[in-house]
Amino acid sequence: MNIRELLKNGPLILDGATGTNLQKMGMPMGVCPEQWIIENREVMQRLEREFIEAGSQVIYAPTFGANRMKLGEYHLENHVESMNKTLVQIAREVAGDRCLVAGDITMTGQMLAPVGNIDFDDMVDCYKEQAKAMEEAGVDLFVIETMMHIGEARAALLAVKEVSSLPVIVTMTVESSGRTMYGTSAAAALVTLESMGADAVGLNCSTGPDQMISLIRKMRDYATVPLVVKPNAGLPVLSGNETTYTMDKEDFALHMKALVEAGASIVGGCCGTTPEYIRRLRETVQGMDVFIPDKKSVRALTGERCLLQIPLDGPFKVIGERINPTGKKVLKEELKKGCYDSVQAMAVSQVENGAQILDINVGMSGIDEKQTMLQALNAVNEVVDVPLCIDSSDPEVVEAALRRYHGRALVNSVSCEKIKLEQLLPAVKKYGAMFIMLPLTDEGLPENFLQRRENLDRIMDKALKLGFEREDMVADGLVATLGANAGAGLDTLQTIRYCHDTLKIATVCGLSNISFGLPDRSYVNSIFLALAISRGLTMAIANPSQELLMRSAFAADLVMNKPEASLRYIENAASYKKESGEPGNTQGSDRSAVGADTKKTEPFSVKEVQREVMGDIYDDVIKGRKKMISQHIQGALDKGASPASILDESLIPAINQVGEYFNAKTYFLPQLMISAETMRKGVAVLEPLLQEDARSVGWTVVIATVEGDIHDIGKNLVAMMMKNYGFNVIDLGKDVPARQIIDAAKEHHADIIALSALMTTTMQRMRDVVNLARQEGIGAKIIIGGAVITQDYADEIGADGYSEDAVGAVALVRRLMENP
Repeated sequence: MNIRELLKNGPLILDGATGTNLQKMGMPMGVCPEQWIIENREVMQRLEREFIEAGSQVIYAPTFGANRMKLGEYHLENHVESMNKTLVQIAREVAGDRCLVAGDITMTGQMLAPVGNIDFDDMVDCYKEQAKAMEEAGVDLFVIETMMHIGEARAALLAVKEVSSLPVIVTMTVESSGRTMYGTSAAAALVTLESMGADAVGLNCSTGPDQMISLIRKMRDYATVPLVVKPNAGLPVLSGNETTYTMDKEDFALHMKALVEAGASIVGGCCGTTPEYIRRLRETVQGMDVFIPDKKSVRALTGERCLLQIPLDGPFKVIGERINPTGKKVLKEELKKGCYDSVQAMAVSQVENGAQILDINVGMSGIDEKQTMLQALNAVNEVVDVPLCIDSSDPEVVEAALRRYHGRALVNSVSCEKIKLEQLLPAVKKYGAMFIMLPLTDEGLPENFLQRRENLDRIMDKALKLGFEREDMVADGLVATLGANAGAGLDTLQTIRYCHDTLKIATVCGLSNISFGLPDRSYVNSIFLALAISRGLTMAIANPSQELLMRSAFAADLVMNKPEASLRYIENAASYKKESGEPGNTQGSDRSAVGADTKKTEPFSVKEVQREVMGDIYDDVIKGRKKMISQHIQGALDKGASPASILDESLIPAINQVGEYFNAKTYFLPQLMISAETMRKGVAVLEPLLQEDARSVGWTVVIATVEGDIHDIGKNLVAMMMKNYGFNVIDLGKDVPARQIIDAAKEHHADIIALSALMTTTMQRMRDVVNLARQEGIGAKIIIGGAVITQDYADEIGADGYSEDAVGAVALVRRLMENP
């Protein structure tokens, strides 16, 4: 089956909501939905039949949460195969030959390492188990939906593709910012997933259709596959004891029509959409012309929180070369010890100096290169938001890195060597990466331009046969030293021009080789760079801290009249002047690794000898340096800093700053959690040294996810942040009945009861807790939060406060307790 073929007659119509409709049809809260459906199959089949009659061409089998990790919440983890097969059969019986059946896959409810505790391959195995059972049961395609983390979406996509050749649709859930809770933009997710072989990509849940229109327009620019939308019927509101949605079927259908015009070609409904919504949707959009992308690839790289487009004639880009142990004794010693401080420092420095991609190479003796590479990738991703270039001579190391990397990487490099063509190139294709073509053979370096061209053509021919497109390739001009070959520069320049003008592919080169063995190398490098840019050079692997080199690149772009080159030249010239201290200049550019100024004002009232280590502690929390904070705190203590001053003047200001970054959408969930965990480790060092009565604020918080809801990621983060601020936190876990929450509040003399809910179907249990607390005279303040919760809902049920995130929850508790 080919999804594009299904779009020839107009939009492909999916079904509507399952959960909210089943609730109305009698499914109680707190049960395992999949188990309830099996026990009440006639209810599910009645709903599916209504969707088909309304016009759905694809119905989702009710396998949504039937993976081992989710089923484990109900002690059903040993029934994955049987439950998935039964659930697919339920849908298959209704569908017959009237419509297609999609195997439905969603989040596991667990978090991937290093933020969480689940190994990537364990998550892939979990999804493979589910996907295999569904294919054996006879699904027509797969849908991976409501994904909040691009890493988990990748794991699910890999799992399906490793057990099946059926089409796969992937839809992400984004917040009002247009990013997932982990910080991935809709466009970046699209590039990552379509490059890995998803047959259609889009958005579902979280918002109404009106809020998706601008996102789909942005995604269209990067789309090589059809785009999907399955929005909610507006926003959820509570009317009495019933959850309703703000958008009626008429408005929903009109906004869906606008989404089709914007670029969506596969459409359906999520929470709150009934069969009548789907009927009106079909009547409104049937027969409309749809956007079916004609391009087969896009020249762009992504990371978890970044997207970098690489136009053939766009602004020149630098790939930072510094993270490489060759000739760096300190870095070698740190890598042997499993320390990544220098790696992170080099990453930050290079991005601050203008690198837009970072090359990661850890090849050296005395280490496990594969594990070191994976740790280095994690370390770099913690401190900068740029795409990464995976650099190793070992194909197994490259493949391991590509498998774990939460984006679309660049691989350095694929040569004509047999092992690279036969082993590495297929792996690059599997994981959807771009790659650098190195015109090198098993026999050695090419002697001239003709050999370079022959080798590049050979790699390109092999790649095209594997399904790559020209946009996936970057040709290396293979710079040799002028000291050994006077014509080396001309050969490289000719190669660059051939690749740009004839092959229409991007180009790269390593600059430093050209001047090896010569005096005043920076002049040779900068002149060669300018000449190469004039021939069409796209990017270079270089040290961005070399001012002459970088300014030459900006000047070359200016002369070549590249887009926005004049603005880039002026801004960077001003920036260099500011850094060099030239008078009369007040303009600079923000070069922070995370997109915000992390340079702190001095909050300290400590001796000068303590300032450096106190500053290190602050930076540890800001940058999430978990491995270093204990050492830095001990260093501050050794220099005479008091435990109280470290807490008050380093840790607390740092976590407050992290909170500000999070609120400003400069930091996202991964950085927030890493910084919070770093602070927790720091507080653990100080705790035995602090007088309890002096440090504890004396506020006790009982926190829980309410009955029927098994989602606890947000609740866990709130609990961790509150502990960092010295609150006495009693965490009751998830799916906690109102009676248990109130009893715990009594037992621990709680000042605050904090409640979390992720689903509209469980948010009503918050009202139960509020009512029970009032009935029994509990004086604790009650605060609520979660993805579906609003201030209006808090006001409606009589809660004392609402916060949309962990940082706000801490501030809310302080406000309630300090200003009763």
